[in-house]
Amino acid sequence: MKNASIIGLNEADCQQIADKLNVLLANYSVFYQNTRGSHWNIKGDQFFTLHPKFEELYNSLVLKIDEIAERILTLGAIPAHNYSDYLKVSTIQESTDASDATVSVQNILNSFKVVIDLQRELLDMTEKAGDEGTNSQMSDYITEQEKEVWMYNSYLGK
Repeated sequence: MKNASIIGLNEADCQQIADKLNVLLANYSVFYQNTRGSHWNIKGDQFFTLHPKFEELYNSLVLKIDEIAERILTLGAIPAHNYSDYLKVSTIQESTDASDATVSVQNILNSFKVVIDLQRELLDMTEKAGDEGTNSQMSDYITEQEKEVWMYNSYLGK
């Protein structure tokens, strides 16, 4: 955690935040792969609507995966990078049905709930630690994702 003192944070706080960020990274990685699977396998009359929407989403997720990993490094820790490790800590499970439109969109909404909840936990942790960098990152993600939740819920007629 050699970066902690340089960026003005407590080493123990950095470790705790990095550990939680690694859990978030695992969930984002499974979310990403599930979304790729839906993009590749979606079938039916909603194909032309959802295929590009899923691509837009997984492109956004892969950027966040990289940003989260880089934040972990900034805090002086090591980001996890193996799917076997991700699956041990991820609340988001691998999807088994990637071709049904309603199931895929519901899986996306369930995944958003998990990552938003984790990000809100990180907001509390980072506020107490004075970690504005991670706090701002999580706040930006939540703002963007709340709108996504509204749109995907609207697709389902909710």
